Amino acid sequence: MKVGIVMGSKSDLETMKKAAAVLKEFNIPYEMVISSAHRTPEEVKSFVTRLEEEGAVAFIAGAGAAAHLPGVIASFTTLPVIGIPLNATALKGIDSLLAIVQMPSGMPVATMAVDGAKNAALFAVQICAAFNKDIKAQYVAYRKDMADKVNEDNAKLQAELNK
Repeated sequence: MKVGIVMGSKSDLETMKKAAAVLKEFNIPYEMVISSAHRTPEEVKSFVTRLEEEGAVAFIAGAGAAAHLPGVIASFTTLPVIGIPLNATALKGIDSLLAIVQMPSGMPVATMAVDGAKNAALFAVQICAAFNKDIKAQYVAYRKDMADKVNEDNAKLQAELNK
């Protein structure tokens, strides 16, 4: 079980590292590359094909501006593709968001929030959890920890308000 992470340029790396960090936290193997839908389409296709043969279960693709990368990846695989619109232009990622969310019929790409690398990786974790009970248990614990932290913060707030 493996996840492919692709970004179109090195300027996307800081955002995409957030996806890698989540996958590391869940001990899900991943491979991350810089490859462009426009400048290196053959390398994109080769990467997607190779990872699919190696047992990939999903791809995470970060893209800015016209944001073609997630759609191009989707054209090369039947595996889930998770698109991350990146804040890379004067439009603050809205152009990327609209490009990714408006994939043509028959070529779906799950679309996260602008710069939403963490949620993209968590969505990939959910996909992996469908096939692996240990990852599912780890994800259930992760969600419980989040809820516990919110409840703890609320308890502190209530204690402050009731002084």
